[in-house]
Amino acid sequence: MLYRLMKYVLIGPLLRLLWPTKVSGTENIPTTGGAILASNHLAVADSFFMPVRVRRMVTFPAKLEYFTEPGIKGKLKKAFFSGVGQIPIDRSSGSAAQAALDTVIRLLNEGNLVGIYPEGTRSPDGRLYKGKTGVARIALKTGAPVVPVAMIGTDKVNPIGSKMWWPRRLEIRFGAPLDFSRYEGLAGDRFVERSITDEIMYTLMELSGQEYVDIYAAKAKELAAAEAAGVRPAVPAQADARAADRVPESKAG
Repeated sequence: MLYRLMKYVLIGPLLRLLWPTKVSGTENIPTTGGAILASNHLAVADSFFMPVRVRRMVTFPAKLEYFTEPGIKGKLKKAFFSGVGQIPIDRSSGSAAQAALDTVIRLLNEGNLVGIYPEGTRSPDGRLYKGKTGVARIALKTGAPVVPVAMIGTDKVNPIGSKMWWPRRLEIRFGAPLDFSRYEGLAGDRFVERSITDEIMYTLMELSGQEYVDIYAAKAKELAAAEAAGVRPAVPAQADARAADRVPESKAG
């Protein structure tokens, strides 16, 4: 009920009015059953503009911090994020990461549309970065089709570091669903999961027209911060690199 109120009465009409958006490919979104909407990630605004253009409810796993802030402001934020289809995910530990995967798998098995950002965080410069393999693992465990989504122009509406949303024309492209049933039973095979993830990212590159960068967006941010501080960043251990690959973020980080 709260989701419908937000989408059709409060937020949806406002976004449609102030930000004219060209939308194509909505026929590629399944009308029933679970499906993954795998999107590039340019801005916090992505999680608001895309669901408004989809008939079905879209659920995005979100940072737990959005739901736990104390006081009246915290309660309002919790109501807001719940109302736009977000669910809280604790990502503070390895077990929490697995819990996030399990939550997304449960939602898909229940027949929901789930939004996922395979890059794991917002692009720092508008380019498309290497995807985390969690999206592949989820697809393999659920059999859900993966619908690639290209958000175009949201980084101009809501630039990183800006608290303002600026009037710009946007475009959202929904690509043809990707079917990975040929890999059924191979969840956990890291080579298969990497192959699937790379196919998703290649499709997103073609759909969005973005330049592709073969490193993780989080690593790119780390390197940029280190360079700005004049510090030589440490090379992560192999175990840390593997751990960073597990869970695709589904809300701006």
